[in-house]
Amino acid sequence: MSFSNHNFKNKKVLVRVDFNVPLDAEFNITDDTRMRAALPTLNKIIADGGSVIVMSHLGRPKLGFEEKFSMKHLVSHLSELLNKEVKFCEESIGEKAKNMSAELKTGEVMVLENLRFYKHETAGNLYFAEELSQLGDFYVNDAFGTAHRAHASTTMIANYFTGNKSFGNLLENEINSLEKVLSEPKKPFTAIIGGAKVSGKINVIENLMDKVTDIIIGGGMSYTFIKAQGGKIGSSLVEDNQISTALEIIEKAKKLGVNLHIPVDTIIADSFSNEANQSECNIFEIPEGWMGLDIGTKTIEQFKTVVTNSATILWNGPMGVFEMESFEKGTKAIAYSVVEATEKGSFSLIGGGDSVAAINKYELGESVSYVSTGGGAMLEYLEGKELPGVVAITHKEGFKVNED
Repeated sequence: MSFSNHNFKNKKVLVRVDFNVPLDAEFNITDDTRMRAALPTLNKIIADGGSVIVMSHLGRPKLGFEEKFSMKHLVSHLSELLNKEVKFCEESIGEKAKNMSAELKTGEVMVLENLRFYKHETAGNLYFAEELSQLGDFYVNDAFGTAHRAHASTTMIANYFTGNKSFGNLLENEINSLEKVLSEPKKPFTAIIGGAKVSGKINVIENLMDKVTDIIIGGGMSYTFIKAQGGKIGSSLVEDNQISTALEIIEKAKKLGVNLHIPVDTIIADSFSNEANQSECNIFEIPEGWMGLDIGTKTIEQFKTVVTNSATILWNGPMGVFEMESFEKGTKAIAYSVVEATEKGSFSLIGGGDSVAAINKYELGESVSYVSTGGGAMLEYLEGKELPGVVAITHKEGFKVNED
C-alpha cells in the first residue's frame, strides 16, 4: 500500500527521517533542505490524526553524547516548519522516551535524541531496534539517504512492525523515480556519468549498459578513458589501474550498440587553481604539466545535442571542477540542457552529491523532474543492489538477520 493510502488516525508513528543537516559554529542550520523534504510525510500523519515520534542521526559522533551533534538544535526550526510546538526527548530509548511517547496526544510531535549517540544504531543491534519499536505502533522509513545501511533504526526496527510499516512520501518518491529510470525508461535514454573516478562508477555504468541508448562520460574519469585509447593527458587525473576497465566499457558499448560519448576537447590549466593559466585543446593532446579541468566547447555542443534529444535522463557526476568559476562552464551547460529537455517533456533524475550541488548552485532544482536526496543509496540502487532499508519495508518478514 502506498503511503498516501494509509490512515494514521490515533496511531503513534515512529518516523525515521534524514535530518543530518549542516550546522554552523552557533548551531544554526545552514541548509534545511532535508528537513523540508520530510514535511509532506510528517504533515500527512498529523492531518490524519496521528502523533509523530521523529528519529534521525546527525553528524558522526564518536563516543556517546556530543553537544554539537544534539538533535535539540533542530527542534525550534522543525517547530517553525510544522507550525506547531515540537517536544524533545534527551534520550532515544529508555523510560523517559517511553513515557513521553505514551503521553503524546493526537497531532503532537516529539524528536528523539541523536540515534548515533548509541553505538548500537550503526551496529544494527536488535535490542536497540526493539527498544525503539516500543515507542510507537506504526513505523515509517522516510530516510532514503541511509537506506543502504542495515542500521537499527533504518532496517532492523521494521522486523517489529509486521503489517504496520511503510515508506514515507519522500522515500516512496525516490524509489518510484529510480524505477522510472531502471525499469521501463522511455528512449532515447541518456546516462550522464561524471565525477573524479571510474572506479566509483563502474558498477553503475555496467548495470545501465543494457538499459540506455547513450552514455556521456565527463569529469576527471574521462581522462582514464582517453589514456586507455592512447591519448596524452599531461598531469590530468587518471586511474592507471582502471585503464583495462575503460577499454572493456568501450568494447561493451560497441557490442550492445550503446552510443558512448567521450569528450573531444578540454579546458586545461597549469595548476589546480581558479587563477591558473588556462587554455583549450584536443583532449588527446594535453601538454606535459597541464591538466584537464573541464570539457571543451565542441564537447559541450555535442553533449547538449544528445541530452536535449533524450526522453529519459539520469545525471550523476559533474563535467569538471564546477566549484571553481573558471571550470564550471561544462557542468553549467549540461545542467541547462537537462532543464531544456525536461521542459520538452523528458523525465530527468539528478542524483549524487556533486550533481545535486550543481543543480542547486544554478537554482534549477525546480526545473528538473526529480532531485534525489541520497548519494550513496542512489548509487547502490543504480548498481542493482538491494537496499536493506527498502527490503525491510517491502518484505513482509522484514530484513533477514545474518546469524553467522
